[in-house]
Amino acid sequence: MIRERGATLAEYLTELQSKGRVVFDAKEAVETLGTNRGAFLDAAQRLQKHGRLISPRKGFYVAVPPQFASWGAPPPSWYVDALMRRERQPYYVGLLKAAELHGAAHQAVMEFQVVAGKRMPRIRAGRSLIVFYYRKEMAAIVDGVEDTKTDTGRMKVSSPALTALDLMRYGKGSAGIDNVATVLSDLGSRVDGDQLAFLSLRFEKPVVQRLGYMLDILDRRSITQRMHEMLMSRGKLPWTELDRGEARDPLFAPDPVERDRRWRVVVRRLPEVDE
Repeated sequence: MIRERGATLAEYLTELQSKGRVVFDAKEAVETLGTNRGAFLDAAQRLQKHGRLISPRKGFYVAVPPQFASWGAPPPSWYVDALMRRERQPYYVGLLKAAELHGAAHQAVMEFQVVAGKRMPRIRAGRSLIVFYYRKEMAAIVDGVEDTKTDTGRMKVSSPALTALDLMRYGKGSAGIDNVATVLSDLGSRVDGDQLAFLSLRFEKPVVQRLGYMLDILDRRSITQRMHEMLMSRGKLPWTELDRGEARDPLFAPDPVERDRRWRVVVRRLPEVDE
């Protein structure tokens, strides 16, 4: 039985961590400890109040090792794979977080960004904020998802090519066109041109157009040629804005400074790279 103040559950957490694990679900703990659900929940609540346990989702628990006590939780990379397997959802760590993992971030990424096949609410876990971005057809981009080792197991991360495409697709998660340009200035050298071309067929044409333009001005035309060929094979190519935010209100939109005919992109302000 779980003794007063959750001592047995605390011992269970210690044993779990000694085996290199930090995650468990309520059912597993109840069965292992030989207790009932009510007693387990009482003990879990006490440990959460003491900062030794968090519950990112109902029934899903993460132990907080002593070295992360001041953070309030271990890094999401320690448990995101287990969380998404429990949700039975395909996923990958993407956008700016993936760029950071590929060594292409100039500043600390404030969100742990995850692309998933289901709309999910964000999770606050200690100092970390896990934000989910929805993609309906996850199977279509599986070739751009890599399996990466973490301190407690593995997690899925978008390849440099998929990361680049996502940065143009999910504007709210990219921190603006200047930040995208800055990230791409580093990430571009890691992008495989053939994979980029293949994956681009799974993205909306305006996304591909904007990314193609950005890579070209960053002197990465060598990796965009095949993508451009595939884009042209998709039929008529309407003009698209590089930064849709700048053209949102026609009355206040600045005049274009460039019309790139190769990608048919309207540029109202040239992106600035943070050196």
